[in-house]
Amino acid sequence: MTKVIIEPITLNIDVPAFPGGKWPLHPTLITSEDAVILVDTGMPDSAKMIAAELEKCDLSIGQLTAIILTHQDIDHVGSLAKLLEVNPNIEVFVHELERPYIKGDRPLVKRLPTPLDAQFSEGYVAPTTPFIERTLEGGEELNIADGLITIHTPGHTEGHISLYHPDSKTLIAGDALVIRGPKLQGPNPMQTPDLDKAYQSIAKFAAYDIKRVICYHGGLYESETLNEEIAQIAATGPVK
Repeated sequence: MTKVIIEPITLNIDVPAFPGGKWPLHPTLITSEDAVILVDTGMPDSAKMIAAELEKCDLSIGQLTAIILTHQDIDHVGSLAKLLEVNPNIEVFVHELERPYIKGDRPLVKRLPTPLDAQFSEGYVAPTTPFIERTLEGGEELNIADGLITIHTPGHTEGHISLYHPDSKTLIAGDALVIRGPKLQGPNPMQTPDLDKAYQSIAKFAAYDIKRVICYHGGLYESETLNEEIAQIAATGPVK
């Protein structure tokens, strides 16, 4: 068994209209002896920031072995094409329902809220060259990082996935959960088309022993009572 390190990185997106002028996003970096995996890719202009975060770990885009996309939203897939331009050997894992959007065969389902939509009006640019695809259904145990488990967690999008790493008891939630202030919460209702389904997806996490959660919006959350906290979120459901 190899040592696997799973930590969020931080991409501070410049958004002048936001408080503090920044919008922090938290892709996850997973490293082991034979793999360097990035979970989600930030906005369309995030490739340089990702390269800088990798450099802090003595890594480069050229060393990435895989990218796992939790879903199709532009703040998660925005820099995929640019990363693949640098390293076309990256394997790209995505749920089968999200695949047409990632490849540019269909337009992304959601637009960014104002003022982000105006600032990033160029939108998503799909990769223009063939890349190595690994299509997921959910429930797979991937042969990377000592067995990452995929969890199909629809609601925020139909093909949204989360990831669980058993050895470290880490849940990579994507946008299924967020951190607001000090609290772990359900997904952003303004950006979640099917809230009922999203909270049913949160209930799936009860099957896993969780001590750490990495949220794309919020970063790392650790607690010895995480399963109870997540169960409470699922049971309470969305505010209507």
